[in-house]
Formats: sequence, C-alpha cells, structure tokens
Amino acid sequence: MPSSQPAHLTLTDAQRFQLIISAIHDYAIYMLDPQGKVTSWNKGAQQFTGYSSDDILGSHFSVFYTAEDRDAGLPQKALDIALRHGKFEDEGWRLRKDGTTYWASSIIDPIIADNGELLGYAKITRDITEHKLAAQTLQASEQQFRLLVQGVTDYAIYMLSPEGRVTNWNAGAQRIKGYTADEVIGMHFSSFYTETDRSDGLPERALATAAEQGRYEQEGLRVRKDGSTFWAHVIVDAIRSELGDLIGFAKVTRDVTERRETALALSRANAALFQSQKMEALGQLTGGVAHDFNNLLAVASSGLQLLTVQFPDLENSRSLESIRRALSRGAILTQQLLSFARQQPLQPETHEVNTLIADFESVLRRAGNSSIQFDIRKSPVPVMVKLDSTRFETALLNLVVNATQAMPDGGKVTIATEKLTLRDKAVGALPGGVYAKISVTDNGSGMTPEVQARVFEPFFTTKKAGQGTGLGLSQVYGFITQSGGEVTLLSEVGFGTCFTIYIPIDAEADAENTQSADNKQRSEIVLIVDDQLDLLDITAELFRTMGYEAYTATNGAEALEVLERTPQIDILFTDVIMPDSISGIELAQITRQRHPATKIILASGYPFPALTSNQQLSKEFAFLNKPYQLSDLAKILRSKD
Repeated sequence: MPSSQPAHLTLTDAQRFQLIISAIHDYAIYMLDPQGKVTSWNKGAQQFTGYSSDDILGSHFSVFYTAEDRDAGLPQKALDIALRHGKFEDEGWRLRKDGTTYWASSIIDPIIADNGELLGYAKITRDITEHKLAAQTLQASEQQFRLLVQGVTDYAIYMLSPEGRVTNWNAGAQRIKGYTADEVIGMHFSSFYTETDRSDGLPERALATAAEQGRYEQEGLRVRKDGSTFWAHVIVDAIRSELGDLIGFAKVTRDVTERRETALALSRANAALFQSQKMEALGQLTGGVAHDFNNLLAVASSGLQLLTVQFPDLENSRSLESIRRALSRGAILTQQLLSFARQQPLQPETHEVNTLIADFESVLRRAGNSSIQFDIRKSPVPVMVKLDSTRFETALLNLVVNATQAMPDGGKVTIATEKLTLRDKAVGALPGGVYAKISVTDNGSGMTPEVQARVFEPFFTTKKAGQGTGLGLSQVYGFITQSGGEVTLLSEVGFGTCFTIYIPIDAEADAENTQSADNKQRSEIVLIVDDQLDLLDITAELFRTMGYEAYTATNGAEALEVLERTPQIDILFTDVIMPDSISGIELAQITRQRHPATKIILASGYPFPALTSNQQLSKEFAFLNKPYQLSDLAKILRSKD
C-alpha cells in the first residue's frame, strides 16, 4: 500500500543538510578532499567566485588565491595549519573567475573520520570587501585625524579618561604646557590648575559639568611644567559610547594670554580716554563757572568798596568785615577752580626737583604728626624741570596731606624722585621722552575703585561735611596737566595709595647740568639727624651754604634707612639725645661698623662727658656743643677723625 506522507518527509538528514548548504547565498560553503581539490560547491560560492560547479569541481582550491599567495605557498600552509590545530582562519585577497579580486574571510576545518582518517576539509568563505573598504576608509580617516591633531600647535588637544587622567597628547599641548607625551600620559589633568583652583575643586567641577551637560567651557589661569602661568580658554567635551556609557573626555586648551592682555589694554585705554574726556568736560565747565563767579565777586567787591567811600562810618562795621572775609574766600575758591580748569596763570622757571623738595621738606614734615614717618628718596642724579615752583609746592603738600589723612593711626609717607624715559603713551597721552617722576606713597587705608574714578573731580570728597572742600587733588591734576605732565593713581583698600606725577624734563637745562656735573667733582654728602624740625632745617641750610649736599632724618631708624639706601654719604651729623629707641651715640656706633669711611659728628646741648662714661667714644667721634657757630662747624669738618 503506497505511503500517504509528503515526498520531502522521506529525505534523509544528509539530504536536508545538503539542500540547506546549497541554498545559502551569503557564504561560499564547499568541501575539499585531503589534497585540497574541490568536491562540493554551493550557490554562495558560485555567486562570490563566478565559477559554476561544473567549472570548479575537481580543481585545486589554490585557484582562488593570488599569484603572490600561491608563490608563497599559502594554500598548502592553510591546510597544514587546519590539520595541525583543528582550524585555520584568515582574511585576504581572493580571485574570481574573471580575474577580479575581493576581500575574503575564510575558515578551514579538517574533517576526520571516527578512525582518525582525514576525509577532507570544510571551507567557509565570505565576501567582506565592503567591510574591508569601510575599515580602510575609517583607518585612513583616523590616521588623517591623528596627523591633523598632532600637527596642530596653537591648541592643546588631548584625551582624558573618565577619572581625568591624560591618555594622549598632541604637539600643541607640549608646546603650550611644556610636558612631553611620555611625561604627561597617566598624569591627572588637575596638575595644570593653580593651587587655589585645585583647593576650590575646579577640576572636578569641570569634569562633572561636562559629564552632566556634555560640555564645559571656561577661561582661567593654568600652570606650565616650569611653574609659569598663562591665561587659557578651555573646552571639555564628554565622550560616550554607542550605548551611552562615559568613556572619557576630549579637552581643547588655547593660550589666550596675548589676546587677554590686548583686551585689557584696550579696556584700560578706553577707560583712560573716558576719564580724560570727562575731566576735560569738567574743566571746561568749571572754568566757565569760575569765570562767571569771578565777575560776580568783582561786582560785590567793587560795590563794597563804593559803600565804604560813600559811608565812611561803615568802615569798621562787623558786617562789612564778614562780607570782606566771604569775598576773600570766594576769590580763593575761584583760583582753585581755575587751577583745576588749567586757566590759572603760571610762572614756570627752571628748577631742580630734589632741591625744591629739600627746601620744602620741613613744611611737608609738619603736615603730619609724630605717628607719621617720612622717607624722602631723592634721585641720585639732578632732575631739571620747568614749572611754577609755588604751585608745585602746593600740589606736593596736597598729596602729602591727603596721605597723612589716610593714616589716622600712624604710618609712613614716602616721597621719591626719579629721572626716567617713557615710551609714547606709556603713561596716559604723554609723548615719549625724558620725564621727572615724583611719587607720594602711603600705607594707609587705600581707596575703592569707585573713589579712584572720581578722586580728581572738583568738590568730590570722602570727608565728612565741613572737613574738606574736595579741591586739593583737583588742583594737583589741573596744575600738572597744565604744566604738560600727567598724574596717575594706584591704590588698594587696606594697603595704601601712590600718587605719581610725571613732568617733562627741561632738556636744555638738563644738558647743561649734566655737562657741568661731568666737569666738576662730586659735592660731599651729609646726613643730618635731629628730632627738632626747625633745627634740622636750619642745619641743613647751613651745610648747603658750605657746598654740601644735605639729606635729613628725624630719628635713628630713619637715618639707618637713608644710610643703607645711599651708601655714598660722607658725613653723619647727628643729635645725641633723640626720643626713639636709637640714640645718636648708638647710631654713630652702628654707622661706624657698617660704613667705616663715613665721618661722624655728634652734637648736643649737654657736654659729652655727661652723655657717656665711655672715654673711648670721645676719641672715636667728633663732638660739637650746641649752640655752635659756623666757624666751629667748619673747623670740625676740616679736621681728621
């Protein structure tokens, strides 16, 4: 009786397997005999190679290899390895029937019978040309990218691990930061931050922000290998896998120090221009107001004089006297305003700055009190300028008064002079040239930026009502700018203030003075020390009349500072009894140790034996009793120590 089952159900397992293999198009699956000849062929093999089963069955599989591979014996090596290791797998170029090539992935497995006999080989080949070409394209692209990144020298481009450690390093990073790749790979990137930024946790916040938001961008100080700093623009991008896992960070750093300095310089220039324009506008306004106010004062003053002529009995009236005083103060006020507006008539004459300050020193010292120390540092060379000496003294006094008022609990005022050469517009709008620089520095309370911006404006003051007119510094500004100079200000709250005046050198007088100085021997320098300012001034003047260059100090500590700063002092002339911890005798002994060539003269109203029981001192130092005559002083100066 015939079977009712379908025909395909009668197929054996081997037949079914053969049908499956034959139907596969994406893989070439075929058999080889022990010698390597093809014994079976599927549709995939025919599709890859172009050979039909009739063409290839019985042929050696080496026909699929290139001539180079055949010459190298690669087909036989493949069979030997498969037999020896149970499997052979490789990739390489293979030939089609028409001679074209394709990139193949091949696997060869030996077929062994139960008795160990080699029956042949199973070979599976896949055409992966598209994958190969894609991989080659990717590799070429990556290589080009690496070359591009390595060739960039203006940017530091490198990678970080998720923990922040450097994993690669380009030439730009080495140039900017100073580390080679061998030195830096594996180092944590926080090493590039300043100590302050590391303490504040800035590196960690940068990575956390990039991980959370995908990107972090910032500018700030960074540290090079040699410890120097630069201003950096930094971008950190998070790198994630296709699954979204964080695998690291890409970091790009650029040194923008020069750009930042240029921007800051431009900002300062704009601020200076604005300040100059503002002061110019204020000056014009103030000058106009002062002029009109002067006219009003003239009317009032003339009217007052007319009243006293017409009514003589009013001459001694208290009311008229009050009016006169008010008119006088008004006249002074208009002169101050005109000074700021640069409309005050000046009487410029050639002067030596150090001499001007020395002659005015006693007045400057009286501007402070006993808690204020004065340090006057004169230029070692004469500084010749052309200016109105009276106005200059007033300006200097205003600066000193301003400094002392900033130090209610005491402090130090330093007045320094210098002759220097400036580049064009290095200070404000001043043209390049040689200038006298006079600075007044205090270590007082300092000024806020807001106060600094208005400090030269007329009537602006930080003092309480009735304690200041706000015209002192505006007078300084007006006088100096009218004299062709400039005034600058540096101040920091809690650290103090420095006003600096720049005045052009009188070139003709300076040249004559330089030539004269070259042709004559240096005058001897004397340091005079006395706590009594009047006596200090008159003694200094006495020495100057005898041809000496005189420096002054009001106590022993200040004198030691002058000696250290000016080691060429020839004579120390000091009072014995002074209020501070260093007496004149102690000052003399210290000076003898440090400056043995300096002649030392002690002066006192007490006889020398009453001042010390050390008889050796009376032999070591010259002594002069107060009051002394010029002849007594001259005699001691001519004598030998």
